[in-house]
Amino acid sequence: MTLADMHIHTYYSDGKQSPADVVDAARAARLGLISVTDHDCMGASEEVQSLASEAGIKAVDGIEISAYTCVKVHTLGYGLDKSCTAFRNYYKKAVEGSFERCRDILKKLSSRGITLSEEEVLAERTKGGTPVHSMFICRAAAKKGYARNAGEFYLSYLVGGKCAYSDVGRVSPFEAVRVITECGGIASLAHPGRIFLDEEQKEKLIKTLADNGLRGIEAVYSGHTERETAYYKEIAQKYNLLVTGGSDTHYAGGSRSIGTPAFCPDEELLDALKIL
Repeated sequence: MTLADMHIHTYYSDGKQSPADVVDAARAARLGLISVTDHDCMGASEEVQSLASEAGIKAVDGIEISAYTCVKVHTLGYGLDKSCTAFRNYYKKAVEGSFERCRDILKKLSSRGITLSEEEVLAERTKGGTPVHSMFICRAAAKKGYARNAGEFYLSYLVGGKCAYSDVGRVSPFEAVRVITECGGIASLAHPGRIFLDEEQKEKLIKTLADNGLRGIEAVYSGHTERETAYYKEIAQKYNLLVTGGSDTHYAGGSRSIGTPAFCPDEELLDALKIL
């Protein structure tokens, strides 16, 4: 039985952990399998693979594509080849789109008397060349006293329906599934409990995505209740989807920690990931 965490973030996107921090935490949690799924980029993959191998932990290359329809429908990708043309094209658009979105958000904030420069936002980015994440804007704003912390600023200004929300440059979950699949990966729907649709609309979306190449669903997730976990496992069975699971940890010492909740991939998932 292999313990796994297939949803972890590093400072290559909006996390605060290095790849070394992630592997150390995975070793401490006695995990046998991890996947770093940074938002819209795969810059940590080589470092994670090397460190995990040294620690005796298997690592699957991953990504979390920040996809949107009318709501946020983040899509996880596992085992995709980041050198393939579809991914390179996607990544170029993701980086360019993130800068356009950042400027759109800063313009909207400015109209509300919140003044931030692009340079202040980019100062929050640890790795150059990666997409500009909305959390960088939130951290920069919190530093200037516009909120007590980045999370508060996000909920007050950037979340859907708020004055500075922007979906400029975002791809749809269908496009995310297409890119992941074209590049030989497995697409899994991230944290379905956080998709803000009613159950009927959400199930319809899941079925449509499954009909268009979605292979899995993150039924086991740090933010899911026991009822939600059981429900999404039933949805997985209904639509012949693989069950994936992860913590969605972004930094140490928070409400989420690497290796929780406990998740043991079944043989079908391990086989699909080419672990067996």
